[in-house]
Amino acid sequence: MTLENLVKINQLNSEPADKNEFEGLVKAAVDRLTDCQIDTLSFASRFDLAYSAAHGLALAALRATGHRSDKRYLVFQCLVHTTDLGKTEIRIFLACHNKRNLAEYEGHNDTDEQLLTELIANTKVLLKYVNGIKL
Repeated sequence: MTLENLVKINQLNSEPADKNEFEGLVKAAVDRLTDCQIDTLSFASRFDLAYSAAHGLALAALRATGHRSDKRYLVFQCLVHTTDLGKTEIRIFLACHNKRNLAEYEGHNDTDEQLLTELIANTKVLLKYVNGIKL
């Protein structure tokens, strides 16, 4: 399904890209990506920071196309249309979204250092892509 098809079925909204918003999303994501690598923080804090960085970058990529979503998972699903990331990387982001929801809404806070490592690595790849976007 394309971005325009998602607009037609009211899953995305069309909204002009905004350079200041884009730059703010990227800056906040970079700060979170830096902070999530502080080993003295708890796993939950590092995961939350890494997830938030990934979401901010995915949202920046979506906003650069002139679209917006109020559904967090959809921002990650749209990466297939907004970036050149592979399905494996996108699946990691979606797995982290599910883990985040379990922690946030059901109190499941299982430690998975491997998943966090993959999230951070994939977020760095996403950052490189987003840094190449010019508005």
